[in-house]
Amino acid sequence: MRILGITIPNNKHLDVGLTCLYGIGISRARKILDDAHIRRDIKADALTVDEENAIRKIVETMTIEGGLKREIASNIKRLKDIKAYRGIRHMKRLPVRGQRTKTNSRTVRGNVRKTMGSGRRKAEKT
Repeated sequence: MRILGITIPNNKHLDVGLTCLYGIGISRARKILDDAHIRRDIKADALTVDEENAIRKIVETMTIEGGLKREIASNIKRLKDIKAYRGIRHMKRLPVRGQRTKTNSRTVRGNVRKTMGSGRRKAEKT
């Protein structure tokens, strides 16, 4: 089964298989199947053509994949343009949602440091 050019895996339950579409998580996938009146534990290769079309019709009304990525990128660009705090954090490639930076996000900041111990070598046993 293919939706918007992406193949849904046949070996997984449909509620998990739909999550391979960007923008659809497990809860949204279950809501899609409930709206289409399809069991969650059925696999993609066991669907009838009518059931596939029902899922496809519901999914095509949602903003997913490329459209969602464009929308997210434009939201970030807007924050950068208006020089909002979050936009400035995006520009500096720092954590945006209030995470600490003293001990975490070191690789993003670019200064990868070695873990330091006590600063001296252990005494050799004789």
